[in-house]
Amino acid sequence: MRAVIAEDSVLLRVGLIKVLEMGGFQVAAEAGDAEGLLAAVAEHRPELALIDVRMPPGFTDEGVRAAMEIRRRWPGTPVVLLSQYVEERYAADLLSANTSGVGYLLKQRVADVADFVAAVRRVADGGTALDPQVVAQLLLLRRDSDPLARLTPREREVLGLMAEGRSNAGIAQALVVSESAVAKHINNIFAKLDLPVVDADHRRVLAVLRFLGASRA
Repeated sequence: MRAVIAEDSVLLRVGLIKVLEMGGFQVAAEAGDAEGLLAAVAEHRPELALIDVRMPPGFTDEGVRAAMEIRRRWPGTPVVLLSQYVEERYAADLLSANTSGVGYLLKQRVADVADFVAAVRRVADGGTALDPQVVAQLLLLRRDSDPLARLTPREREVLGLMAEGRSNAGIAQALVVSESAVAKHINNIFAKLDLPVVDADHRRVLAVLRFLGASRA
């Protein structure tokens, strides 16, 4: 599985290359800015783009804008944004444009190689991966918001884990409950958020988007 990395810190870029290679990825190209990233994606058409949020020349949101451009030019290309700090609006911006193959992780997660690689691979396979700290921040900011205020504390926990990209089995393991209990909580979440009765995967995405969208209200 080919990957392209965009990170202006040479030291971190080298580390990311090593981590991805350990996880079975082939790093086809690396870049230090958004322009170089777009050129690399155009040339290699990777199965994953790992992108720093802040890159030259302005060190603001160049990586986010580049990720959006990648998704516009080459729809379906999985992208993972890396950030030094929790900036939850960037996760919402990216997910609002497309709902599969996207991730937002803090750079500190790279140190936990196994979890980091698992999250990146989940995105490469078409899923989502949100950093637990981003999810926690969103819950803290919007815990009294409507319609999220309808959810019980346990249901908010489940929704937070859904936003991280975890499966029912993964949520059950994290909360030390049965998968049937998780399924019940998820059905309650769907009902309380007034989500239409469509296929289960689509409803999960809608629930996460409702959760993320609340942070922008």
